[in-house]
Amino acid sequence: MRKLPASTFPAALFVAAMFIGLAHAQELAAPPAPASSELQTQVEALQESGPFEIHGAHIAYPSVIYEFYAQRGFQPAWANERTASELRRALKDSEADGLDPRDYHLPVLEELAAAVDAGAAYEILHTDALLRIADHLLFGKVDAATFDARWNYTRNPIGIDIPQRIERALASDDIYAEIEKLKPTHPMYLFLKQELARYRQAAADTERVAIAQLTNQRKSIEPGEHDERVLALRMRLSASGDLDAAQDSESDLYDATVQAAMRRFQERMGLVVDGKLDARIITELNVPLDERITQLLVNLDRGRVLLHDLPDEFVVVNIAAYSIYLVRGHEIVWNSRVQVGKTYRRTPMFRSDIDYLVLNPTWTVPPGIIRNDILPDARRDPESITRRGLDVLDSNGNKVDPASINWSKFKSGNIPYTLRQEPGPKNALGRVKIMFPNSYSVYLHDTPSQSKFEETDRAFSSGCVRVERPLELAELLLADPEAWSTARIEQAVDAGRTLNVTLPNKVPVLLAYWTAWVDPQGRVNFRRDVYGQDAQWAAGLARPYTARALPN
Repeated sequence: MRKLPASTFPAALFVAAMFIGLAHAQELAAPPAPASSELQTQVEALQESGPFEIHGAHIAYPSVIYEFYAQRGFQPAWANERTASELRRALKDSEADGLDPRDYHLPVLEELAAAVDAGAAYEILHTDALLRIADHLLFGKVDAATFDARWNYTRNPIGIDIPQRIERALASDDIYAEIEKLKPTHPMYLFLKQELARYRQAAADTERVAIAQLTNQRKSIEPGEHDERVLALRMRLSASGDLDAAQDSESDLYDATVQAAMRRFQERMGLVVDGKLDARIITELNVPLDERITQLLVNLDRGRVLLHDLPDEFVVVNIAAYSIYLVRGHEIVWNSRVQVGKTYRRTPMFRSDIDYLVLNPTWTVPPGIIRNDILPDARRDPESITRRGLDVLDSNGNKVDPASINWSKFKSGNIPYTLRQEPGPKNALGRVKIMFPNSYSVYLHDTPSQSKFEETDRAFSSGCVRVERPLELAELLLADPEAWSTARIEQAVDAGRTLNVTLPNKVPVLLAYWTAWVDPQGRVNFRRDVYGQDAQWAAGLARPYTARALPN
């Protein structure tokens, strides 16, 4: 018998394979099991050059399947029909999580279950199906690293306690429940799943009626006015759950009830809450329910990637929502508006740990901003650097007159000078920056551009995250009321000196991208896909199952 080295199968996939012990332990009546010799022959064939298919179904993890059956002497694992049936039920129910049961061989498995003698195919395909669904539930279907080379959210499966899970699975006598345990338990995931079911039902029950966009002839509807568009508006607001369906659907009056529903809709979309029907609102109202369902599917899969094994306390920046939160347990203890990177200077998505902050920071201009913003102006007028409040420093730290430098000879941002802005009210970083290691030169910081927080869409920065009330966050992160009270922080800021302060404990920070979520009030929120990330993620969800290249 050929023994494969352990490195040929990812440890994470044994999180799924461990469940199969349930089938071996049970004694209910079952369809005729394949002979061990037949099963051994078919399983050993999996080690030949691939790809390998059974009944037209591709086997994603032949090495894992071989190792599993070899360790059990090539005895059947799915002879217990109840256990196999419960697996198939879990595969079918994965559709409620926004997954595709066809990724897990369900149509073929149902055919084999009805066959008189399914043979070794029955065994192998059930095992492969279990590996596949466990992979998606634990790690998400879409591998974001395929379209973001610096993605660092991928979890390391080696730390999963396989023996403990095996014992729990064997003791449970319920493979369906064990598969359920692989799903994220965070309320955000559970609520998104509920909204997916609700929107699917609404899409099936609701007639598609668009609201005419504003023109010279069709202006905004004022409160108390009659307008034929109100009929479509009522239908859309009812379908989205903002208007009670029992309200008079035949009335074309823009009354107080419809206005209140409009305000609820505007708030959920992150728009100005004024009850007015403007062009932006009509655009959002006219988004088809099928597109909202796609948003929910995408963000459920993000949940499977991001919502496992979260720390008790962390900071999360939702780039798409222009928001930042401090979470403790499952509770948001602080939140604020933020400004993020422009569409052509995107704020990256990654995870790190906040380790220190800087009061009254200086600002050293990064190469990207030098290349794209500073040099074009400096080539025409070197004094533009001074007007920006920047000093030019040579390699020894001495100030250099910008007019003495030929800026035209520099084509990239890697110049032999440092451009630095001293602390002060006009400093680009404001009064504080909050630091965490990363390869992007990205951090959280204050900003003098406070008026921009009033904008609905806040993609203004060059990649860093501008925080509206950063000193409040700094105080919460320092978590030392005696040494760093509000008054003490303000005193240090007023002193005007640059001061580095190390956090007593590092706090994880997640820069993520959520275009759909359920808020603490139980309302589903949607945001525009400002960076076009949803389209890439949705395309990944639509592809057939692909075996993940996990670390050995």
